[in-house]
Amino acid sequence: MTPVSAPLLATGSLTASHGTDREKLAGAAKAFEAIFVRQMLAAARQAGFGDSLIGGQGLDTFRSMQDSHFADLTAQTGALGLAKQIEAQLARHLPAEGVTNGQ
Repeated sequence: MTPVSAPLLATGSLTASHGTDREKLAGAAKAFEAIFVRQMLAAARQAGFGDSLIGGQGLDTFRSMQDSHFADLTAQTGALGLAKQIEAQLARHLPAEGVTNGQ
């Protein structure tokens, strides 16, 4: 009987196709920052500073899309620095790069 080959589990191929733990952590931290900013903007919009003369469902949809885009840009550019701080804090719990089990 011969062992079944698993090309995705070959040395380095899984890391090459999905990124290192640090890269995944950085992506998750940026995604979290975008969600946080999106929620913060939504809460600010709900505060309401009086009724708008113009508005409606179309304007609400546009503002929601605008806030979402702004949150994504903020996270990607690192303007607030939240993702960088989250990544730095959580990276301490990752194993050192290049260290493998048994060596």
